[in-house]
Amino acid sequence: MRPDEPELKALMVCALDGNQDAYRQLLRRLVPILRQYLGRRVASGQEDVEDIMQETLLAIDTRRITYDRARPFTPWVFAIAHHKFVDLVRRGRATTILTDDLVGDDGSGDSVMAGIDVGNLLGTLPQKQADAIRAVKLDGLSVAEAAERQNIGESDIKVSIHRGLKSLMQKIGRQ
Repeated sequence: MRPDEPELKALMVCALDGNQDAYRQLLRRLVPILRQYLGRRVASGQEDVEDIMQETLLAIDTRRITYDRARPFTPWVFAIAHHKFVDLVRRGRATTILTDDLVGDDGSGDSVMAGIDVGNLLGTLPQKQADAIRAVKLDGLSVAEAAERQNIGESDIKVSIHRGLKSLMQKIGRQ
């Protein structure tokens, strides 16, 4: 969890209660956080980082009523940013991601900076694993939705994702 989570969450709660000044402060505070978060993931350039950041801020604005006050705020924001990033990849404006997006953000700053073509990388996996990863990790479907889409059980989706990501980690490590 980010060290500024309590402050950001407090601003969001105040904004949800109608405090427009708190909402403006929240958005201003989110800009550098999102810029850093997206900058480590988007390999196609700063212009795309700025585009995704703006789309994320707009999504936060239009979906803020869906925020659950009982839950942490920054993971909600990063999930929105991640989905906007995936949208950019799907539209073909960015075909690569940075490897730390596949392996997770440990906050150490030691991310691998080599771009990887996700489509080609997923193409090295068995189809079932690639489809499960694409559905849940890239398309943003729930495990239940992915299972229904592929007409298989939820546990099968989970196993396919686990095995596929493990295989991808090994492949990335060899590059």
